[in-house]
Amino acid sequence: MRAAPYLLGAVAGYLADATLGDPRRGHPVALFGSAAARLERALWRDHRGTGTLYTAALVGTVAAGAVAADRALKRSPLGRAALVAGATFTVLGGSSLTREARTIGRALEAGDIGAARERLPHLCGRDPSALDEQQLARAVVESVAENTADAVVNALVWGAVAGAPGLLAFRAVNTLDAMVGHRSPRHRRFGWASARLDDVAGWPGARLTALLTVAAAPSPRTAWRVWRRDGSSHPSPNAGQAESAFAGALGVRLGGTLHYGTRVEHRPVLGGESRPVAVADIERACRLSRRVGALALAVTVGARVALQGGRRG
Repeated sequence: MRAAPYLLGAVAGYLADATLGDPRRGHPVALFGSAAARLERALWRDHRGTGTLYTAALVGTVAAGAVAADRALKRSPLGRAALVAGATFTVLGGSSLTREARTIGRALEAGDIGAARERLPHLCGRDPSALDEQQLARAVVESVAENTADAVVNALVWGAVAGAPGLLAFRAVNTLDAMVGHRSPRHRRFGWASARLDDVAGWPGARLTALLTVAAAPSPRTAWRVWRRDGSSHPSPNAGQAESAFAGALGVRLGGTLHYGTRVEHRPVLGGESRPVAVADIERACRLSRRVGALALAVTVGARVALQGGRRG
Protein backbone atom coordinates (compact mmCIF):
# COMPACT_ATOMS: atom_id res chain seq x y z
CA MET A 1 0.00 0.00 0.00
CA ARG A 2 1.47 3.34 -1.11
CA ALA A 3 0.25 5.11 2.02
CA ALA A 4 1.83 2.61 4.42
CA PRO A 5 5.06 4.60 5.04
CA TYR A 6 3.08 7.72 5.89
CA LEU A 7 0.61 5.81 8.06
CA LEU A 8 3.35 4.07 10.06
CA GLY A 9 5.50 7.19 10.31
CA ALA A 10 2.70 9.54 11.37
CA VAL A 11 1.46 7.17 14.06
CA ALA A 12 5.00 6.54 15.34
CA GLY A 13 5.79 10.26 15.41
CA TYR A 14 2.53 11.09 17.17
CA LEU A 15 3.15 8.43 19.83
CA ALA A 16 6.72 9.69 20.30
CA ASP A 17 5.45 13.21 20.94
CA ALA A 18 2.76 11.91 23.30
CA THR A 19 5.23 9.89 25.37
CA LEU A 20 8.47 11.86 25.12
CA GLY A 21 7.48 15.46 24.45
CA ASP A 22 9.91 17.99 23.01
CA PRO A 23 13.62 17.54 23.78
CA ARG A 24 14.93 20.08 26.28
CA ARG A 25 17.89 21.02 24.12
CA GLY A 26 18.71 20.95 20.43
CA HIS A 27 15.12 20.88 19.18
CA PRO A 28 15.11 21.30 15.39
CA VAL A 29 12.40 23.97 15.60
CA ALA A 30 14.55 25.95 18.05
CA LEU A 31 17.53 25.61 15.73
CA PHE A 32 15.40 26.86 12.84
CA GLY A 33 14.30 29.77 15.00
CA SER A 34 17.90 30.68 15.78
CA ALA A 35 18.78 30.64 12.08
CA ALA A 36 15.70 32.74 11.29
CA ALA A 37 16.67 35.29 13.95
CA ARG A 38 20.17 35.62 12.50
CA LEU A 39 18.78 36.09 9.00
CA GLU A 40 16.32 38.69 10.26
CA ARG A 41 19.14 40.73 11.77
CA ALA A 42 20.99 40.60 8.45
CA LEU A 43 18.02 41.36 6.17
CA TRP A 44 15.67 43.52 8.22
CA ARG A 45 14.17 46.51 6.49
CA ASP A 46 10.90 48.22 7.32
CA HIS A 47 9.44 46.95 4.06
CA ARG A 48 6.97 44.25 3.02
CA GLY A 49 9.06 43.16 0.07
CA THR A 50 12.09 42.42 2.22
CA GLY A 51 9.92 40.51 4.67
CA THR A 52 8.42 38.51 1.83
CA LEU A 53 11.89 37.56 0.61
CA TYR A 54 12.85 36.56 4.16
CA THR A 55 9.79 34.34 4.53
CA ALA A 56 10.17 32.75 1.10
CA ALA A 57 13.86 32.00 1.67
CA LEU A 58 13.32 30.25 4.99
CA VAL A 59 10.15 28.32 4.16
CA GLY A 60 11.47 27.47 0.71
CA THR A 61 14.73 26.10 2.12
CA VAL A 62 12.89 23.86 4.58
CA ALA A 63 10.42 22.64 1.97
CA ALA A 64 13.12 22.00 -0.64
CA GLY A 65 15.26 20.06 1.82
CA ALA A 66 12.31 17.92 2.87
CA VAL A 67 11.33 17.24 -0.76
CA ALA A 68 14.91 16.23 -1.57
CA ALA A 69 15.01 13.84 1.38
CA ASP A 70 11.64 12.38 0.43
CA ARG A 71 12.75 11.77 -3.16
CA ALA A 72 16.04 10.25 -2.06
CA LEU A 73 14.08 7.68 -0.04
CA LYS A 74 11.51 7.01 -2.77
CA ARG A 75 12.55 3.36 -3.15
CA SER A 76 12.82 2.73 0.59
CA PRO A 77 9.43 2.43 2.33
CA LEU A 78 11.13 2.00 5.71
CA GLY A 79 13.26 5.08 5.10
CA ARG A 80 10.23 7.15 4.11
CA ALA A 81 8.37 5.96 7.21
CA ALA A 82 11.34 7.01 9.35
CA LEU A 83 11.40 10.41 7.65
CA VAL A 84 7.70 10.95 8.32
CA ALA A 85 8.10 9.76 11.92
CA GLY A 86 10.97 12.16 12.51
CA ALA A 87 9.12 15.05 10.87
CA THR A 88 5.94 14.34 12.83
CA PHE A 89 7.81 14.14 16.12
CA THR A 90 9.65 17.35 15.28
CA VAL A 91 6.62 19.46 14.41
CA LEU A 92 4.00 18.28 16.90
CA GLY A 93 3.80 20.11 20.21
CA GLY A 94 0.76 18.58 21.87
CA SER A 95 2.63 16.97 24.74
CA SER A 96 4.62 20.10 25.56
CA LEU A 97 1.47 22.21 25.28
CA THR A 98 -0.43 20.22 27.88
CA ARG A 99 2.66 19.87 30.09
CA GLU A 100 3.09 23.65 30.29
CA ALA A 101 -0.63 24.20 30.86
CA ARG A 102 -0.71 21.64 33.68
CA THR A 103 2.36 23.18 35.29
CA ILE A 104 0.55 26.51 35.52
CA GLY A 105 -2.61 24.75 36.67
CA ARG A 106 -0.77 23.06 39.55
CA ALA A 107 0.73 26.39 40.61
CA LEU A 108 -2.72 27.97 40.68
CA GLU A 109 -4.19 25.05 42.61
CA ALA A 110 -1.44 25.55 45.19
CA GLY A 111 -2.26 29.25 45.41
CA ASP A 112 1.13 30.27 43.97
CA ILE A 113 0.07 33.01 41.56
CA GLY A 114 3.66 34.26 41.32
CA ALA A 115 4.84 30.92 39.94
CA ALA A 116 1.90 30.80 37.53
CA ARG A 117 2.69 34.31 36.26
CA GLU A 118 6.34 33.39 35.83
CA ARG A 119 5.45 30.32 33.79
CA LEU A 120 2.77 31.83 31.54
CA PRO A 121 5.23 33.30 28.97
CA HIS A 122 6.28 29.71 28.18
CA LEU A 123 2.75 29.23 26.84
CA CYS A 124 1.69 32.56 25.32
CA GLY A 125 2.83 36.13 24.75
CA ARG A 126 0.59 37.93 27.23
CA ASP A 127 1.85 40.16 30.02
CA PRO A 128 1.11 38.12 33.17
CA SER A 129 2.18 40.73 35.73
CA ALA A 130 -1.32 42.00 36.58
CA LEU A 131 -3.35 38.85 35.90
CA ASP A 132 -5.31 37.31 38.76
CA GLU A 133 -6.11 33.62 39.19
CA GLN A 134 -9.16 33.63 36.94
CA GLN A 135 -7.42 35.64 34.21
CA LEU A 136 -4.42 33.33 34.28
CA ALA A 137 -6.68 30.28 33.98
CA ARG A 138 -8.49 31.89 31.05
CA ALA A 139 -5.20 32.68 29.31
CA VAL A 140 -4.12 29.05 29.68
CA VAL A 141 -7.38 27.61 28.34
CA GLU A 142 -7.35 30.00 25.37
CA SER A 143 -3.73 29.10 24.61
CA VAL A 144 -4.49 25.38 24.82
CA ALA A 145 -7.36 25.83 22.37
CA GLU A 146 -5.43 27.94 19.86
CA ASN A 147 -2.30 25.80 20.02
CA THR A 148 -4.22 22.57 19.65
CA ALA A 149 -4.88 23.85 16.15
CA ASP A 150 -1.40 25.29 15.53
CA ALA A 151 0.79 22.72 17.26
CA VAL A 152 -1.14 19.56 16.39
CA VAL A 153 -4.04 19.61 13.96
CA ASN A 154 -2.69 21.99 11.31
CA ALA A 155 0.61 20.11 11.08
CA LEU A 156 -1.23 16.81 10.62
CA VAL A 157 -3.45 18.35 7.94
CA TRP A 158 -0.45 19.47 5.90
CA GLY A 159 1.20 16.12 6.47
CA ALA A 160 -1.85 14.44 4.95
CA VAL A 161 -1.63 16.80 1.96
CA ALA A 162 2.12 16.69 1.29
CA GLY A 163 3.80 14.15 3.58
CA ALA A 164 6.99 15.08 5.43
CA PRO A 165 7.53 18.25 3.33
CA GLY A 166 4.05 19.45 4.30
CA LEU A 167 4.70 18.80 7.98
CA LEU A 168 8.02 20.64 8.05
CA ALA A 169 6.99 23.54 5.82
CA PHE A 170 3.94 24.24 7.97
CA ARG A 171 6.03 24.30 11.13
CA ALA A 172 8.43 26.74 9.45
CA VAL A 173 5.53 29.02 8.50
CA ASN A 174 4.01 28.87 11.98
CA THR A 175 7.36 29.51 13.68
CA LEU A 176 8.01 32.59 11.54
CA ASP A 177 4.57 33.93 12.36
CA ALA A 178 5.34 33.57 16.08
CA MET A 179 8.66 35.36 15.60
CA VAL A 180 7.83 38.24 13.25
CA GLY A 181 4.12 38.02 12.48
CA HIS A 182 2.88 40.12 15.40
CA ARG A 183 2.00 43.78 14.98
CA SER A 184 4.94 45.40 16.71
CA PRO A 185 6.45 48.55 15.19
CA ARG A 186 9.46 46.53 14.01
CA HIS A 187 7.45 43.77 12.36
CA ARG A 188 4.30 45.51 11.09
CA ARG A 189 5.66 45.55 7.54
CA PHE A 190 8.57 43.12 7.69
CA GLY A 191 6.41 40.38 9.23
CA TRP A 192 3.39 40.94 6.99
CA ALA A 193 4.17 38.04 4.63
CA SER A 194 4.81 35.59 7.48
CA ALA A 195 1.55 36.55 9.18
CA ARG A 196 -0.55 36.32 6.00
CA LEU A 197 1.03 33.01 4.96
CA ASP A 198 0.29 31.59 8.40
CA ASP A 199 -3.33 32.73 8.10
CA VAL A 200 -3.66 30.86 4.81
CA ALA A 201 -1.83 27.74 6.00
CA GLY A 202 -3.83 27.66 9.23
CA TRP A 203 -7.26 28.02 7.64
CA PRO A 204 -8.14 24.33 7.07
CA GLY A 205 -6.70 23.02 10.33
CA ALA A 206 -8.44 25.66 12.45
CA ARG A 207 -11.82 24.58 11.12
CA LEU A 208 -11.01 20.90 11.43
CA THR A 209 -9.97 21.58 15.04
CA ALA A 210 -13.36 23.16 15.70
CA LEU A 211 -15.22 20.24 14.11
CA LEU A 212 -13.22 17.66 16.08
CA THR A 213 -13.72 19.65 19.28
CA VAL A 214 -17.46 19.51 18.68
CA ALA A 215 -17.19 15.74 18.14
CA ALA A 216 -15.16 15.30 21.36
CA ALA A 217 -17.32 17.63 23.49
CA PRO A 218 -19.53 16.35 26.33
CA SER A 219 -22.39 18.25 24.65
CA PRO A 220 -21.68 18.44 20.90
CA ARG A 221 -24.82 20.46 20.29
CA THR A 222 -23.69 23.24 22.66
CA ALA A 223 -20.16 23.26 21.27
CA TRP A 224 -21.52 23.46 17.71
CA ARG A 225 -23.87 26.33 18.59
CA VAL A 226 -21.16 28.43 20.27
CA TRP A 227 -18.65 27.73 17.51
CA ARG A 228 -21.03 28.66 14.68
CA ARG A 229 -22.22 31.78 16.48
CA ASP A 230 -18.92 33.13 17.86
CA GLY A 231 -16.13 31.60 15.77
CA SER A 232 -15.95 34.39 13.20
CA SER A 233 -16.17 37.25 15.71
CA HIS A 234 -12.52 36.85 16.71
CA PRO A 235 -10.07 39.28 15.01
CA SER A 236 -7.95 36.33 13.86
CA PRO A 237 -9.43 34.38 10.93
CA ASN A 238 -8.33 31.13 12.59
CA ALA A 239 -7.83 31.44 16.36
CA GLY A 240 -11.50 32.13 17.05
CA GLN A 241 -12.52 28.83 15.44
CA ALA A 242 -10.75 26.66 18.00
CA GLU A 243 -11.31 29.01 20.95
CA SER A 244 -15.06 29.30 20.40
CA ALA A 245 -15.43 25.53 19.99
CA PHE A 246 -13.45 24.97 23.20
CA ALA A 247 -15.61 27.56 24.98
CA GLY A 248 -18.74 25.68 23.97
CA ALA A 249 -17.27 22.26 24.74
CA LEU A 250 -16.08 23.29 28.21
CA GLY A 251 -19.08 25.50 28.99
CA VAL A 252 -16.92 28.53 29.78
CA ARG A 253 -16.56 32.15 28.68
CA LEU A 254 -13.40 33.10 26.76
CA GLY A 255 -12.18 36.33 25.17
CA GLY A 256 -12.39 39.88 26.50
CA THR A 257 -9.53 42.22 27.37
CA LEU A 258 -5.97 40.96 26.79
CA HIS A 259 -2.63 42.58 27.63
CA TYR A 260 0.49 42.12 25.48
CA GLY A 261 3.08 44.28 27.21
CA THR A 262 2.05 47.88 26.51
CA ARG A 263 -0.54 46.79 23.93
CA VAL A 264 -4.13 46.13 25.05
CA GLU A 265 -6.67 44.25 22.93
CA HIS A 266 -10.42 44.13 23.57
CA ARG A 267 -11.66 40.97 21.91
CA PRO A 268 -15.24 39.72 21.55
CA VAL A 269 -16.45 37.35 24.24
CA LEU A 270 -16.84 33.71 23.14
CA GLY A 271 -19.51 31.68 24.90
CA GLY A 272 -20.89 34.80 26.57
CA GLU A 273 -23.78 33.03 28.32
CA SER A 274 -21.42 30.63 30.14
CA ARG A 275 -19.49 30.94 33.39
CA PRO A 276 -15.95 32.34 33.72
CA VAL A 277 -13.01 29.97 33.46
CA ALA A 278 -11.96 28.25 36.70
CA VAL A 279 -8.61 26.67 37.55
CA ALA A 280 -10.11 23.18 37.21
CA ASP A 281 -10.94 23.94 33.57
CA ILE A 282 -7.24 23.86 32.68
CA GLU A 283 -7.14 20.10 33.17
CA ARG A 284 -10.42 19.71 31.29
CA ALA A 285 -8.98 21.73 28.40
CA CYS A 286 -5.85 19.56 28.35
CA ARG A 287 -7.89 16.38 28.18
CA LEU A 288 -10.03 17.82 25.42
CA SER A 289 -6.91 18.84 23.51
CA ARG A 290 -5.52 15.33 23.68
CA ARG A 291 -8.81 13.85 22.43
CA VAL A 292 -8.89 16.31 19.55
CA GLY A 293 -5.28 15.47 18.66
CA ALA A 294 -6.01 11.74 18.56
CA LEU A 295 -9.07 12.33 16.37
CA ALA A 296 -7.01 14.57 14.08
CA LEU A 297 -4.42 11.82 13.65
CA ALA A 298 -7.11 9.31 12.70
CA VAL A 299 -8.85 11.69 10.28
CA THR A 300 -5.71 12.94 8.54
CA VAL A 301 -4.07 9.53 8.22
CA GLY A 302 -7.35 8.19 6.87
CA ALA A 303 -7.47 11.04 4.36
CA ARG A 304 -3.89 10.34 3.28
CA VAL A 305 -4.63 6.66 2.77
CA ALA A 306 -7.73 7.52 0.73
CA LEU A 307 -5.78 10.10 -1.32
CA GLN A 308 -2.97 7.67 -2.11
CA GLY A 309 -5.46 4.93 -2.92
CA GLY A 310 -7.30 7.25 -5.29
CA ARG A 311 -4.08 8.15 -7.09
CA ARG A 312 -3.25 4.48 -7.50
CA GLY A 313 -6.66 3.85 -8.95
